[in-house]
Amino acid sequence: MTGKKKTSEAGKPVTLKILAEYLDLSPATVSIVLNDSPVAKSISTATKERVHAAAKKFEYRPNLHARMLRTKVTNTVGLIVPEVSEGYFTGVMLGVEQYLLQEGFLYFTVSHLGRPDLIEEYPQLLMNRAVDGFLTVNTELKHKVPLPMVGISSHSKTPGLTNVVLDHNRAAKMALRHLYDLGHRRIAFMKGSKYVSDSVARWEAICSIAQEIGITIRPELCINLEKNSWSPELGYPPVRELLTRTRDFTAIFCFNDTAAIGAIRAIEDVGLNCPRDISVIGFDDIIVAEYYNPRLTTIRQPLHKMGWTAAQLLVNRIQSPDEPYPDAVWFEPELVVRESTAGVREDRPVKGHKAKH
Repeated sequence: MTGKKKTSEAGKPVTLKILAEYLDLSPATVSIVLNDSPVAKSISTATKERVHAAAKKFEYRPNLHARMLRTKVTNTVGLIVPEVSEGYFTGVMLGVEQYLLQEGFLYFTVSHLGRPDLIEEYPQLLMNRAVDGFLTVNTELKHKVPLPMVGISSHSKTPGLTNVVLDHNRAAKMALRHLYDLGHRRIAFMKGSKYVSDSVARWEAICSIAQEIGITIRPELCINLEKNSWSPELGYPPVRELLTRTRDFTAIFCFNDTAAIGAIRAIEDVGLNCPRDISVIGFDDIIVAEYYNPRLTTIRQPLHKMGWTAAQLLVNRIQSPDEPYPDAVWFEPELVVRESTAGVREDRPVKGHKAKH
């Protein structure tokens, strides 16, 4: 009996049973190999190669619908993000995608752009498409979902959810200690917008560590980011506005690298220089941070590793739902010193007056 004969006789695609007969193997063995089941590790490499070669020869495609009915798993996950622009999310997504690809999972990505109605509706829409679980990035769902879920940069208290988060206390200590050691005492700060789930945790860490080090946070030097933007526009207008009110500060700790790039442009556009007049430190270490002029000093988040780990946790939760899982997995930040921070100039004039603009 040959696969070619069976196909030509029936005029239909080759089935698992026909493929197994052609290979002189049981259907279970063929299925285990083609589905890359953990049990496949006990099958010889030669047999697995024969199975894959035959499947390719006869263009055999597993009946995914039947498998889904049998296992109740679709090997798809829902990925809910605020947006998908270059920067923070690119780094996270690369890690997520590479792990899911390795494990044979596909994913649906939806971006809610900070809209409450979409944050509310997307989980149900994704469940209607039979996803096995959720990965959320910088997103807080309003309601508990009946599927495994892992949150990246999430600070949710939802039972059963694992948060993959950065140690923000450590990050604040690295950044502020760096600026303090360079002589900076009058520092401007950016507080993240309500659209970013890290905003509160990061700000609380900054306030705590500033007090510990002896840096005074002056309300007149604090910028509250309002826009839901992931372009340098996030940092440009507020820093430009700050510079119209005062230039009596020597450094800015920006909420993220994208805002820092906007801040540097605002500094340059009023005739000042970064870092000669004002040092700028960012957060995230996005890809362009190293290539901007000046190269950006920043707090690095291990974005790829965080994405990879979150995807790994979710797949584990889907495949072994009864196992215990941690509420949170913490990652350590890293201070990356480049060109946008420098020591305070000794000849720096006091600039408490209203600046030209």
